[in-house]
Amino acid sequence: MKRARFMLQAVAIASLLASGAATAQTSYPQKPLRLIVGFSAGSSPDSVARLLAPLLTEQLGQPVVVENRGGAGGAIAVELAARAPADGYTIYLMAAADTLQPALRSKLPYDLERDFASTTIVALGMAVLALHPSLPARSVKELVALARAKPGQLNYGSSGIGSSSHLMGELFNQLAGVQISHVPYKGSADSAVATASGQVEMSYLGLGATLPLLEAGKLKALAVTGMKRAAVLPRVPTLHEAGLTGYERTTWWNIVAPSATPKEIMAKLYAAAVKAAGSNEYKNALNKQGLDVQLTTPEQFATFLHNEIVQNSKLIKLSGAKTE
Repeated sequence: MKRARFMLQAVAIASLLASGAATAQTSYPQKPLRLIVGFSAGSSPDSVARLLAPLLTEQLGQPVVVENRGGAGGAIAVELAARAPADGYTIYLMAAADTLQPALRSKLPYDLERDFASTTIVALGMAVLALHPSLPARSVKELVALARAKPGQLNYGSSGIGSSSHLMGELFNQLAGVQISHVPYKGSADSAVATASGQVEMSYLGLGATLPLLEAGKLKALAVTGMKRAAVLPRVPTLHEAGLTGYERTTWWNIVAPSATPKEIMAKLYAAAVKAAGSNEYKNALNKQGLDVQLTTPEQFATFLHNEIVQNSKLIKLSGAKTE
């Protein structure tokens, strides 16, 4: 009898706990959320986060506070987010740059595919292959022909070894069968200045910051790196259209949470992110920065993320880049 009574009490307690957990998940969120960004204030990821945070606040009914945790190419923030309690109150703005780290660093205390659950891509950007006006190439076909005639003599600038813009150039070389030499700079601004001044013949540059240089005639746009044309440069073809079949390199950001976060909470975060990122207010603000929106399901993003990591690993191996 005592054993039976004990078992009944245990079942009752378990039921109450389960009911309490379900109620907590149903009423989520009940306090402010922190949105971790792996780069400093004023960076592109920071700008995306600060555009999105007030819209997420409207959808969730609780403040979403941006927290910048820069360093180690974003790896510090990724680790912090991966180890956070899986309760939905710490979310992370995963960046395309995060998919470079597994190939650049031999030991990471996290796994992007294992340790995070996804909502949706909330912003997508692409680069423009910008040339110095003096370079006698008016199309990708002409640039490839010029590079083949002068192997190793043409140079492209990037924002650093192992950076996204570095790998854009590596993918171009691979698909075109050419050897355009890589010249790393300390950042994209330095790379843009070097190209505009003729120190290097070309660079892969973010659209938003490059438009003034294009409009002033200090650079010329040859192609963009996305699979679709950029709204701000509708006459400029993609590299895929221009003959480099399959070429696609983009920057993107996605709201994620620790993988153990309950499905009910992830569903609420997903719905909030889709509504916030799908709003005209947000889209218009992104467009002014040369960015766009590409909403995805968690399943679509899982496939996309895996492919990004695999491609980056191959390109970094080809480039010889290593931080360790």
